Amino acid sequence: MKFFLGGLSNFAKNYPLIEKAILTADGLGFEGALLPDHYQYQLGSVPFLPRADHDSTIESWIVLTYLAGKTKKIKLGTFVTPIPFRPPGIMAKMVSTLDVVSGGRVVFGVGAGWSKVEFQGYSTWDKPKVRVDKTKEGIQLMIKLWTQDKVTHKGEHYRAKEAVLEPKPIQKPYPTLLFGGMKKRMLRLAGRYAEICYLKKTNKTNPEEMRQTVLEAAKQANREDKIAFMSGPQLMVMPTYKPEQYVQRIEKAKAAGDQYYLVALPRNKTLPDTIKTFAKDIIPSFQ
Repeated sequence: MKFFLGGLSNFAKNYPLIEKAILTADGLGFEGALLPDHYQYQLGSVPFLPRADHDSTIESWIVLTYLAGKTKKIKLGTFVTPIPFRPPGIMAKMVSTLDVVSGGRVVFGVGAGWSKVEFQGYSTWDKPKVRVDKTKEGIQLMIKLWTQDKVTHKGEHYRAKEAVLEPKPIQKPYPTLLFGGMKKRMLRLAGRYAEICYLKKTNKTNPEEMRQTVLEAAKQANREDKIAFMSGPQLMVMPTYKPEQYVQRIEKAKAAGDQYYLVALPRNKTLPDTIKTFAKDIIPSFQ
């Protein structure tokens, strides 16, 4: 089992703790650390969050680039980046540059987006089908840019004429792709492109059915052996650190066949110490 540190948020008021947490986790056995990638959050999407804080965020890719220069081992990425939110060619260049300067430590989270307010403020808000269409075409264009010498693309949503992306990412054929979602089209895209797939579990979803949807798509793409699954809470769900509860959940995830676990620890001033304790007492038990 490999562990990603999550539940950190990208709210501006939490930045000092976010930085300290990731610097603490570096070299302690965590596979990576993931930040959400949002400019504005839909009001009510984060429980108990004051209204003003929904819009006060840090730009996650800039922060990850900064933290790449202060860390040595831990992988850095998003959970997840809404592909339709930015021009995919520019996003591909940003990701490739960070992969180069970090020594190949980027994890690129892929999603279709859900926060209407940020799309209306900074991009274009479309119906779900169009957002997924853009996600599919966008990731296809990004892969071309990461792997081909010169790219000309004329699609339904994006264009490129003789685009050259150099230097290429260090990771080959391209940076680790982490897909997150629960709808069938995104799950099928995960099967086709993801290295890691996070299955979003709710009261209305069936994890085993979602897993099978991903695996069927992976089989059709002849890449069943290239995809792994991740589970764990997206947000901090316990006010205090109770190791026995984490162990139970990790054991359940391992029994289900997951190779990755997203760790969301209580986000308070003791977080760095909790990270050290988790790394010392729990990570070795699952490796």
